[in-house]
Amino acid sequence: MKLLRRIFPHPHLTFLLTFVWVLLANNGSLNSLVFGLILGIIIPFITQPYWPDRPKLRNWRMVAEYMLVVLWDIVVANVTVARIILFKRDADRQPNWICVPLELRTPEAITVLAGTITMTPGTVSCDLSAQGHNLLVHCLDAPNPEEVRDQIKQRYERRLKEIFE
Repeated sequence: MKLLRRIFPHPHLTFLLTFVWVLLANNGSLNSLVFGLILGIIIPFITQPYWPDRPKLRNWRMVAEYMLVVLWDIVVANVTVARIILFKRDADRQPNWICVPLELRTPEAITVLAGTITMTPGTVSCDLSAQGHNLLVHCLDAPNPEEVRDQIKQRYERRLKEIFE
């Protein structure tokens, strides 16, 4: 088992790199697969010293659920932002800065939350407090900032707590 861990220090990354290489090569041949596997073994092995504390994912089912929720929210937010830009007058928009208090403590979970907020059209995570207890978010149109804050905590933070902590 230790030998396998030394060869594949990050097995998920090895699989992902191999898969992405085969997709980028746009060729499902054995050569592409073997070269992708070589890259998938070498890159994690070389970068292993930079990953001293690998995050532990606690609930894989929740990871899949989180990904589906984020994808759905991105689609809905695209439509919402398009409607705001096309049909709402500038004077009627209510952009807002929202401070989201965080219960998350692991840096990986906070990073995923900030990235999720930024990927969702109409919102962008701008700053994290020095202690990591608050996240500053800008919203394109947020007439009710408390509702947006509660939605972020309920839809994303709750799930990330189950995944990372």
